[in-house]
Amino acid sequence: MSIERLEEYIAAANLDAINTLLGRDPMLAKQKTSLNVSPLMLSCYYKQASVTGLLLNYVSDLTLFEAAAAGKPDDVARLLAANPGAVDNYADDGFTALGLACYFGRFDVARYLVMNGANVNLPSNNGFNVFPIHSAAAGSYTEIARMLIENGAQVNVVQQAGATPLHSAAQNGNLDLIILLLENGAEVYTRMEGGKLPADLAREKGFDEIAEILG
Repeated sequence: MSIERLEEYIAAANLDAINTLLGRDPMLAKQKTSLNVSPLMLSCYYKQASVTGLLLNYVSDLTLFEAAAAGKPDDVARLLAANPGAVDNYADDGFTALGLACYFGRFDVARYLVMNGANVNLPSNNGFNVFPIHSAAAGSYTEIARMLIENGAQVNVVQQAGATPLHSAAQNGNLDLIILLLENGAEVYTRMEGGKLPADLAREKGFDEIAEILG
């Protein structure tokens, strides 16, 4: 019951309640949640930065994936120094450390992982087939996408449902990212399952000028 309560507090960003609960039972911070990720990772997925900061006080032995998601480059460096072969390992939720760093916008961590051998074209193994560049595009992290491309990331890779990075950039209305992708060979006429082009997604979101560019 306590782990379920902790999940509720994380979702609500109830810092006082989290502190009280973990003060009574600090080991809860290391248990798996119902989503098969740690409380710290769950806070990252909820994008509750204040909760993540609080939970870091209760977790001294971060995993590589937690360190990547939480944006802790020193911990990432320490963990990789101890086990360089882990750079392309998968977390329980099917993402690599690089994929997580890209999804959560952790540029310094993402760059460090790439500089230390992370495969920029390795997709998730959870059935969603999400590549690091998909994660960067989904979060509109243009500079991370640029860094990935400069290090060999393919721009026309397809994730589940047929979406390319350009589909995500168009849907988000991120013109800088769209230009970056187009300059590096992104295909404008790739259709998702259901037939939608990147221009269609831009138009649906009210980005008419972008839709015309992708036309």
